[in-house]
Amino acid sequence: MRKYILGFLVWLIYRTLSLTWKVQLIEPESMQKDMRDKKPFLLAHWHGDEIALIQLCRRYRIATMSSQSKDGQMMSVILKLLGAKTTAGSSTRGGVGGLKGLIRLMREGHSCSFAVDGPKGPVYKVKPGVFELSRLLDCPIYYSGVSVDRAIYFPKAWNKTFLPKPFAKILIQWHGPVPPTTKDQDPRDPKIAENLETLLHSAKQQALKVIAES
Repeated sequence: MRKYILGFLVWLIYRTLSLTWKVQLIEPESMQKDMRDKKPFLLAHWHGDEIALIQLCRRYRIATMSSQSKDGQMMSVILKLLGAKTTAGSSTRGGVGGLKGLIRLMREGHSCSFAVDGPKGPVYKVKPGVFELSRLLDCPIYYSGVSVDRAIYFPKAWNKTFLPKPFAKILIQWHGPVPPTTKDQDPRDPKIAENLETLLHSAKQQALKVIAES
């Protein structure tokens, strides 16, 4: 019961705060077409950008895995209230069952959001999970650039997370897609991880420049 109450309270605070934000959302035409056709895709982003991004769960019909820990269960409540579908599991516990549930949801037309340097870092280092799922489901990968003009930063957090302040301007720009990982590609190949890291860093810098000039 505690996780539901805390989850609801966090959602209520987040929802109230997010309604004050001025969000500029830029999407490739191919992404918009996939959304209209209800074709699933993968959204790659840095872990630290999550607070700014989870407001879009309903728009992208997001499905994701949530940890079976107490914090993970509370986060699952928040995500569901924001419009996401969740399946229990993580890289350390319940991973197989969680992945099966995630695949089922994506085959039903949901897309998946990936904090590619999560769940424990190191920061800005892409893990192979996004490529493994891309290969399994033949899904393209869109990657984000996120910036904000005012925010509370948490310097001790490993993922460099931030919370946009009330009435903040937020730019969320999606780029791509990166084509689906093919059957003859190794999802653990460091070269494809490095390529996505470069694209994400470039997208981030572009978003920061736009906000600074606005």
